[in-house]
Amino acid sequence: MEGRTSCAVADDRDVIQIRNALDNSRTNDSLKGVEKDDDMRKLAFIFGLLATPLGAHELWVEPEAYVIEPNVNITANIVNGQEFEGTRLPFVPRRFTYFVNFSGSTGTKVDSRLGDNPAMSQPAVAEGLNVIAYQAKIAEITYETWEKFQRFLDHKDLGDQRAIHEERGFPTEGFKEIYSRYSKSLVAVGNAAGADRQLGLLTEIVALTNPYVDDMADGMRVQLFYQTQPRADEQIEVFEKANDDTVTIFTLRTDADGIATIPVKADHEYMLDAVLLREPSEAIAADTGAAWETLWANMTFMVP
Repeated sequence: MEGRTSCAVADDRDVIQIRNALDNSRTNDSLKGVEKDDDMRKLAFIFGLLATPLGAHELWVEPEAYVIEPNVNITANIVNGQEFEGTRLPFVPRRFTYFVNFSGSTGTKVDSRLGDNPAMSQPAVAEGLNVIAYQAKIAEITYETWEKFQRFLDHKDLGDQRAIHEERGFPTEGFKEIYSRYSKSLVAVGNAAGADRQLGLLTEIVALTNPYVDDMADGMRVQLFYQTQPRADEQIEVFEKANDDTVTIFTLRTDADGIATIPVKADHEYMLDAVLLREPSEAIAADTGAAWETLWANMTFMVP
């Protein structure tokens, strides 16, 4: 995203929460000096994160391994960046509203310690396909010029909104957009059997194909939703990462039922991204002063 992102500066609640978490990790002041130093480094990192803009393009869930045995923890990072390169964010509850892992109809919250990085490392819900879901809290970005905003709209195929923007009485310089992220990742545990499903996210991508057990010769079928309804004729941006870290980017569109078929290759990692633009609700607009709101649906998986 281009523009100037807002800074979520650490306040007293952040300080109390982080220090309490670190204090709880100590037992009768028995931590060794190395452990104390590690705590201080973690504290400094989190303070830096809370004061740093997180508006760089995609936000995705990136497992350290997409295929694991049943007795191995699922370890995953929350990454903010672009083209499969970015900053790995620690576990900070004030940054998200929803962070869970599902297998079938059973789900468990991700229960990491404040500041943990990777943000997730815990047992799978069950053997089979596990689906990690992460919903970030609303953030905001300020665009200094309309041209920067239009470049973003063009990239995400969101049309020319200038006439509507001006009719609504907003300036073409120094205006705000708010955004939220809805990210999922597919992890194969043991036999990898099972299927993805709608998890109730405001916008989400649902895998109609299990990339770990289904025949992928005809591609990976996914369906795009907004408020539980399919999104027809919408752009999905595809990031394809090879073993040598080369990333190929292409786009395709959903059909009348919100379904798209992604051509895939074996031994490649994939990230799908689809953005929806809407006017914010009256309450959110009054609270933030934002002219626009974007909702980002994201999914990662690999093809063995």
